[in-house]
Amino acid sequence: MRLRSLRQPLAALLLLTPAGTSSAEWPGWMGPNRDNRPSDLKLPADFTAKAPEVVWKTPTAGGYSGPAVAGGRVYLTDYESNQDSTVANFERAKLTGRERVRCLDASTGKELWSHAYPVSYSISYPAGPRCTPIVDGDTVITLGAEGQLICFQTQDGSIVWSKDLPKEYSTKVALWGYASHPLIDGDKLICVVGGTGSHVVAFNKRTGEEIWRQGTASEQGYVPPTIINAGGTRQLITAGADAVNCLDPETGKVYWTTPYEATNGSIIMSPVTTTIDGKTYLYIGGYSNKNLLLELADDKPAMTVVWQDENRHAISPVNVQPILDGNMLYGFDQKGTLMGVELPSGDRLWETGQPIAERPIQSATAFIMAPKGDDRYLMFTELGDLVIAEMTADGYNEIDRAHVIEPTGVAFGRRVVWSAPAVDDGKLFIRNDKEIVCVDVSDR
Repeated sequence: MRLRSLRQPLAALLLLTPAGTSSAEWPGWMGPNRDNRPSDLKLPADFTAKAPEVVWKTPTAGGYSGPAVAGGRVYLTDYESNQDSTVANFERAKLTGRERVRCLDASTGKELWSHAYPVSYSISYPAGPRCTPIVDGDTVITLGAEGQLICFQTQDGSIVWSKDLPKEYSTKVALWGYASHPLIDGDKLICVVGGTGSHVVAFNKRTGEEIWRQGTASEQGYVPPTIINAGGTRQLITAGADAVNCLDPETGKVYWTTPYEATNGSIIMSPVTTTIDGKTYLYIGGYSNKNLLLELADDKPAMTVVWQDENRHAISPVNVQPILDGNMLYGFDQKGTLMGVELPSGDRLWETGQPIAERPIQSATAFIMAPKGDDRYLMFTELGDLVIAEMTADGYNEIDRAHVIEPTGVAFGRRVVWSAPAVDDGKLFIRNDKEIVCVDVSDR
């Protein structure tokens, strides 16, 4: 496949759409609908027709958290460590440093404000924060790797309220830190917290006051809380190391729960749902060949298990959120294989090491987006490449790729970039441990 280099634009190309005029924004994890489906990204036929163009670059420090974009501003978090943050896989680090919350001008990359606070890390993979900031009107909320939950004014970075979750809820920070992206639902901010009776907590998003708390899990876990609509009811799906749970998002009341063991709480993906032949299914999977398909009742919050933890079945993702297209589920398995899976059977119709390598490599990572109105996919790989590809039940077809940023992190003895991009107004905002880059990829 051809590898395109970015073209550096003229100074005039820095004059982008004025702040606040974007047709769509990316206010948090996986976009406005938390589904990785940008509505304002028109891809070129390939990168020969329109190569990605660097609009600006701004230095940054370490972190896995993706940026959020709203109101003509970019929000990101990072970690400035006083020691080398490279440690052996799955070992807890002992680092001192400071986390930063930063606000940049989306048109120029200029820093508008920054807030830093000291944090000692005791987690594995200690490069920096994991959770994408979440923008809500005139506030932005961030969750640091060690559980510092802070609400800021977007205008000037002043603190509205803050919480130290491990201290307030007497919980041990998970091996990989706080990595479950918080969810805003109406006036509520729903977070995976941990601790006895407080696995999931809903806060008033304006004041930080607790509304309800629910559940105890043996491990904190990493699954982002997810709202679904099934059985005529809004349902909140959560998961820890012991079970997948369905709650009433208004009260925290348990609708149903099903046992689901996960080593170290290592289910990471957001649950996904799809309707096939009039039946609604929920899928979730994770480390150690975990896979679970539930059929949801059509008249109330209830479920039945279709299959669970079957060998060589479905997708057991690690870093990458799978994406659904009708009855097809596409994503990367733990062993680094990109595959197409048919639902509800769970059969693997095809597998490939692409777009990372000819053969699968451990925990290979490429973030998958499906631009609305396009039958192709855009992937951002751990190599720092953007890839335009087709995926169908018949297989994977790479159309073109372009290198946009260097992989500066280290995992499994190789250089990687494990941060999800943001999309706004035809531009991608991509970061590694050294810089954040704005890249124009639109065909317009």
